Amino acid sequence: MKFKSILAALLLAFVTSSFAFAKGKALVVYFSRADENVGVGTIEEGNTAVIAKIIAEKTGADVFEIVPVKPYPAGLAECKDYAKIEQTEKARPAYKGDIKTDGYDTIFLGYPVWFHDLPMLIYTFFSKHNLNGKTILPFCTHGGAGSCDTDKIIAKEIKKADVKLPLVIKGEIAQNKRSDTERQTVAWLKKNGF
Repeated sequence: MKFKSILAALLLAFVTSSFAFAKGKALVVYFSRADENVGVGTIEEGNTAVIAKIIAEKTGADVFEIVPVKPYPAGLAECKDYAKIEQTEKARPAYKGDIKTDGYDTIFLGYPVWFHDLPMLIYTFFSKHNLNGKTILPFCTHGGAGSCDTDKIIAKEIKKADVKLPLVIKGEIAQNKRSDTERQTVAWLKKNGF
């Protein structure tokens, strides 16, 4: 009987450690763009911001929004042109304010997928912070292309971070189907130990 109890305890310890996810203090870092967006027209609150707020509410994580010093154009076509130039030039646009990430173990990282990549503002954030050793939980919105393996891009940029599978939600779902968005977000959080 003792053998079975010991075996059960060892099995439980193995399962718990094998499926251990992020622990410790958490921070939601995100960039989101309002104005004219794919599939939703002109909006007051960006698609990624919708998800960021759900994550912060459900986890109690601190929040830092990446806000560009120079705002992106309000029109969709103009914004796409501007963002494409940034991407081609590998620009590192400035953003307002900053946050110390040293005291956080888990970073929820949110962004829209632009041209099958992260917005250049996210790379600026990476260049200012050492995120090695942290758990990164990416979440993104898109206009139809999915995540475009942006989690792998993040893992390449932050080689010593534990980058988890992303939460991926189409922008028009995040914007127009809030209950579906919340349900998907909560399921993803639970899957990742929150």
